[in-house]
Amino acid sequence: MPPPAVKTVRDLLYWQYAAIMTGAATGDKRQFPLRMSFLGKLKSGEIVWSTSVSEWLLEMEKPHVCIYCGQEGALTTEHILPRSRGGENVPDNVVRVCKSCNSSKGAKGLYEWKGLEHKNEHSRIAEGKYLKYLYTMFERNNKQDAKLDDLCPCCLEGKCDEEGHAHKFTLYCLEGYFAPK
Repeated sequence: MPPPAVKTVRDLLYWQYAAIMTGAATGDKRQFPLRMSFLGKLKSGEIVWSTSVSEWLLEMEKPHVCIYCGQEGALTTEHILPRSRGGENVPDNVVRVCKSCNSSKGAKGLYEWKGLEHKNEHSRIAEGKYLKYLYTMFERNNKQDAKLDDLCPCCLEGKCDEEGHAHKFTLYCLEGYFAPK
């Protein structure tokens, strides 16, 4: 769970982005101060997340490798935020994946697909793109600065209780905001 300083949608997206950028996603508690510093710098605008061009260049380093599992071979285009949840057919919302991963993920969001227990095991490229795209979607709805507690009713029904996180805001809640009502 994020620290008390994480109060808004923007904060939560920056908090998770800070995890993948600082290595804190590995669960190394020694990275907490660095992650907090990174969060503060993102919030103040001192640093910004990488550009779409940077992400594309990273993806092109291994053009025939599934971004999710690392398998080499024929790839398909996968929408990180599924189109059934309002995800668009734009470069910031797609990655190249193997047919198995694409089929397995289906219409689930990235965190829902693997579950919260594996929230720190995603490809840095895919997760970075996903967090930035979610931010864009919340920004379009003028909800990027919404308090997390105000969005909780929008989460995926039953997931919080099912995962043992009753009444605690999780990344599922952000994905759930775009779930069909």
